[in-house]
Amino acid sequence: MEVYTTENEQVDVLRRFFAENGKALAVGVVLGIIALGGWRYWQSHQDKAMAEASASFQQATNAMAAGDGKTQNISELEKFAQSNNNNYGVFAALQLADHFIDAKDFANADKQLTQALSQTKDENLLSLVNFRLARVQIQENQLDQALKTLDNVKGSGWTAMQQSVRGDALLAKGDTKGASDAYSKGLAANPDQTLQSLLRMKLNNLSS
Repeated sequence: MEVYTTENEQVDVLRRFFAENGKALAVGVVLGIIALGGWRYWQSHQDKAMAEASASFQQATNAMAAGDGKTQNISELEKFAQSNNNNYGVFAALQLADHFIDAKDFANADKQLTQALSQTKDENLLSLVNFRLARVQIQENQLDQALKTLDNVKGSGWTAMQQSVRGDALLAKGDTKGASDAYSKGLAANPDQTLQSLLRMKLNNLSS
C-alpha cells in the first residue's frame, strides 16, 4: 500500500485520480440520480395504480351486490378481473367464481379461478385459488386434475383442508384407502374443532 507523507502528495494523488476518472464518476453519479428518480416515479405510479384498482374493485363489487347478480354487473366485474393483473383482479375472480359456483356453473367458475392463478405471486393467495379450483374440478369430475391442483396448495396452515379435499377426490375415484389416509393426515394436522368434526365424520362414513 502506498503511503503519502505530506498533504501535498495526497492532494496531488487525488487530483490525478479525478483527472483520470472524473468523467466516469460524473456519468456514474448522473446514472445513479436517473435511476433513483426512475424508481421513485415507478413507485409513485404503482401506488397510484393500486389505489385506482382498489376504488374500481369496490365500485364493481358493490354494483354486483346491489344488482343481485344481474348479467350487466357480472360482465363489468369480469372485465375488471381480466384487465387488472394484480391482487384486486384475483379478488374479483374469486368473487365471480363464488357466484358461478352458487349457480352450479362450474365451467365458468373454473375459468375465473384459472385466470386468477396468473395474476398474483402471493403464495397465500395462490394456495387459496388452487384450493377452490380443486373443489370446482371435483364438481366437474376432473378428479386427476383436482389432485394435481391440490399439490400447489402450499403451507402448513392448509394441510388439514387440503387433505380433506384430497380425500374427497380419491373417494370419488373409488380409492377408499387413499381417502382414509388423506382424512387421517388432515386430522393429524390438528385443525380447528369444526374441521376435526368434519374429518371424523368422513372417516366414520368410510367404515359404515
